[in-house]
Amino acid sequence: MAEFVASRRVGDATVTVISEGSLPWAPRFQISEEDRRRAMPEAGADGRIELGLNLVHLRTGDASILVDPGCDDPASSWQGHFAEKFPGVKRSPGLGAALAGAGVRPEAISHVVITHAHGDHFAGVAVDQGGAFALRFPHARHMIGRGDWAENPARREPSSDLAMRLGLADRLGLLSVVDGDYEIAPGVTMIPAPGETPGHAIVRLRSANESFYYLGDLFHHPCEVEHVDWFPPGRNPAALRASRERFIADAVVRRATLVFTHERFPAWGRIVRAGSGYRWERDW
Repeated sequence: MAEFVASRRVGDATVTVISEGSLPWAPRFQISEEDRRRAMPEAGADGRIELGLNLVHLRTGDASILVDPGCDDPASSWQGHFAEKFPGVKRSPGLGAALAGAGVRPEAISHVVITHAHGDHFAGVAVDQGGAFALRFPHARHMIGRGDWAENPARREPSSDLAMRLGLADRLGLLSVVDGDYEIAPGVTMIPAPGETPGHAIVRLRSANESFYYLGDLFHHPCEVEHVDWFPPGRNPAALRASRERFIADAVVRRATLVFTHERFPAWGRIVRAGSGYRWERDW
């Protein structure tokens, strides 16, 4: 495997984490400087930390499922704009290279799941061919939570990533807008977890009595597992806290393997009890 790709078995399924790189980020939690330094000792003097950019591929039965196709190619014009927004971003060779190295053809992807409508989670659904876009996974059923699609103002902006990229799947009849728990394939379920965005969802895999969850942006940094009431600005605090607490109870009981988008690659981890609360435990 390439140094930006990591796979393991979960029951009878194969889960592959793909790193698209990393970016510097200032959490801007409303906490004291003492709490910040204790919770994020790796932070620089300006408070910025390095986040991963991870996505996952699930192979189970006849299904080939990509969750959060992430960023566009490292050499794309989209990446240029992304680098302007996040100075210091570092990119791996990218999703296309990772799938090719794993022997996964884009035409063979059966499902593409979008956890939420932030560009670094879905821009890779389409390839920019000189201003005209083509779906990267032309035979896949694409899925997104209704709250991130139906009322999203970006849909009314023709030049937005949502309209140009995910909108292409909609225009081709390949987009499903999902409400509630939704079975993608046997053993794989998309579950609402709002708060980061109105339609944010997580993906659960159950196979041979083992469980795996891909969490999207339910958490951004391991400290948020211990402090479920720490949020970056612009989120819905009540909804996000409720989503976190609901998820944690199930993950701990099942000793589930977990990955969230912005953990450092390879990102494998679990949530374990710590006194009267919980903490993130890396598994790599």
